[in-house]
Amino acid sequence: MSGFAHAAPGETLDAARVRGTLRCGVSEGIAGFSAKDSAGRWSGMDADFCRAVAAAALGDAAKVTFVPLRASARFPALRGGQIDLLARNTTWTLEREAGLGVQFAGVIFYDGQTFMVPAKSGVKAPAGLKGATVCVEKGTTSAQRLAGYAADLGLAIRSLVIDSSAGAADAFFAGQCGALTGDASQLAAMRLRAPGGLHTVAILAERISKEPLGPVVRAGDDSWLTLVRWVLFSLVMAEEHGLTQANVRQRMTDRSLQRTLGAGAEISRMLDVEPGWGMRVVLSAGNYGEMFERNLGGQSALKLERGLNNLWTKGGLMYAPPVR
Repeated sequence: MSGFAHAAPGETLDAARVRGTLRCGVSEGIAGFSAKDSAGRWSGMDADFCRAVAAAALGDAAKVTFVPLRASARFPALRGGQIDLLARNTTWTLEREAGLGVQFAGVIFYDGQTFMVPAKSGVKAPAGLKGATVCVEKGTTSAQRLAGYAADLGLAIRSLVIDSSAGAADAFFAGQCGALTGDASQLAAMRLRAPGGLHTVAILAERISKEPLGPVVRAGDDSWLTLVRWVLFSLVMAEEHGLTQANVRQRMTDRSLQRTLGAGAEISRMLDVEPGWGMRVVLSAGNYGEMFERNLGGQSALKLERGLNNLWTKGGLMYAPPVR
């Protein structure tokens, strides 16, 4: 059995209420997911999700303290109780859940690992990296998968492991390695920093892994896990039903929608939150599609396609279970 301390039922929400803020672990700065601007405001999918959880749990989306963490520090911070929720480009794996004393609430973004190379290199596929040095961030599944992938294909790739995503990108741009590997979305964010412009680097189309990214909580506090999980589902469900940040106040007067989103008193008591939590979630950040478009899609600098992150009715994998 794991030697890690677990949270007690109800402990996390009770502590956040007493503290008056949700402590949310995020990245040190990954565009589209969690990044702080010059005014000190955090933006991105993960930052928005933190606000949505605060809106449901504490009644106010502003009651969030963002805690920037390197990949290697994120699980120790969660297990040690320095944060209440980890929302930081984190891949859901069996090894992490069974071995680290944590639980994943679901998938907020489906991704896959690939490589970024200099455009002038002419490399079109990972197999073309044979004998190359590849930069990778420490404490990530990308570092593990790179070693396994290279060994399986006999590519003799050398890993240059660096302690932060920004540091790994800087090393790549400085020519210390022939490629940078990571989740495709993270590479798209790093590409924005290319000194010579976007055209000087290329992200390979081939993916070498599945990377379901999701929010994480400490094991043992099942009620907190349930709340965080259903905040995520409610964002997807809101998109399914056409509820947006602009129309949710008006449309939630419909009793059938109230039942669909579990906004009534009975479900709220089960979750130990104030009624109207579902509406507060959507008011905080919009529905899942709005969050995606604003942070990662057509309204963002990254311009990512929805792909697997589209609704199940549109060929994607985003699907919310029913409330009742």
